[in-house]
Amino acid sequence: MDAVKDSIHAQLAELRTSLDDVQALQNLEDQTQVPKEYLSLGGAFLLLLTIIFGLTAHTISSIVGFLYPALKSFQALEHRASGDVTQWLIYWVVYSFFSIIEVFVETLLYWIPFYYAFKVAFLLWAMLPQTRGAKFLYDSFLKDFLKSNESKIDAALSNAKNAAGKVAEEAKTAGKEMVEDKLKDAAGVKKDE
Repeated sequence: MDAVKDSIHAQLAELRTSLDDVQALQNLEDQTQVPKEYLSLGGAFLLLLTIIFGLTAHTISSIVGFLYPALKSFQALEHRASGDVTQWLIYWVVYSFFSIIEVFVETLLYWIPFYYAFKVAFLLWAMLPQTRGAKFLYDSFLKDFLKSNESKIDAALSNAKNAAGKVAEEAKTAGKEMVEDKLKDAAGVKKDE
């Protein structure tokens, strides 16, 4: 039993050391008098409960998928670390592909228990530098798929751009005609008075 307690205390001490660089946790520890390792474990436990029970799970999984990667992408761009830039570009390609698939199968995903917990785990696996899951997916599957379909994707994007331009032009023309008609109607009403 003492060995278990010693192991837990050693892990808590290691966690405390790794959290020493986080000033916000230090400030919170000073205000609450609760050790920062307990605060971080409590926050992680609450996050896990929130995800497991589906309370705003979509929002939390979106934050997990965007916040840390966006910050790291910004830092990689600002510090000109080419390896980091490549890692985060690969992550965003994988995340985009995952999001596109998710849109088309959203109705089915609703019925999968703990879907958002699995999604958060997948996103963490994809983004964390220790696992480099996005790079694995990109090298194993996406790179070949995207290269072989690049011309089709470019053609589809071009067609979509042209169609959107036509719709915008038609909407502009319809809007202009509607405004002109309303102005004519308003002018006609004033003449009658």
